[in-house]
Amino acid sequence: MPKPLLFLDVDGVLNPVCPHPDAGFDSHTLLGYAVLLAAKHGSWLRELSGTYELVWATTWEEHANTHIAPAIGLDPLPFVRFTGYVPQPGDPCVPLMELFSARKWAPLLRHAEGRPFAWVDDVIPPRLLRRSLLRRDRLLLSIDPGQGLERRHVDRLLSRPPRALSLSAGGAAVRGSAAN
Repeated sequence: MPKPLLFLDVDGVLNPVCPHPDAGFDSHTLLGYAVLLAAKHGSWLRELSGTYELVWATTWEEHANTHIAPAIGLDPLPFVRFTGYVPQPGDPCVPLMELFSARKWAPLLRHAEGRPFAWVDDVIPPRLLRRSLLRRDRLLLSIDPGQGLERRHVDRLLSRPPRALSLSAGGAAVRGSAAN
């Protein structure tokens, strides 16, 4: 059975807005932007790769492999393409008020293709967080963009990785809540 996916955002997660001065972040200029990165994140992500298949879920897209991964000691990762994504039949409906915050949701679901996954991002709509609370096949972690990814998030990801839905006697998937 394949590992669950771990969708990783960069800005606000690995590149926090205003981390504590003693948090171990170094400033880098990448693609003309000041980016704060910490070696501990690379170490934590390598630890998580024992449980998860890591996937970039960031608007950096393939540039995360060129600029972010080497800076924190990661090998290149697959990535979800968001740029130019065209809605497809079967995509979940997104309320007008969540068009920005939920723009990643349909591409993430398409990329997962039914596999269990965790999503770590600083912009996850509260509606999606609530709907995922009782699901065993999804774990959504909203990160404070000021501080970024913290050890407690890593511990949470390791303590309860998402797992495939079990089948009921009738063959239907048993879900904890609504599909989207």
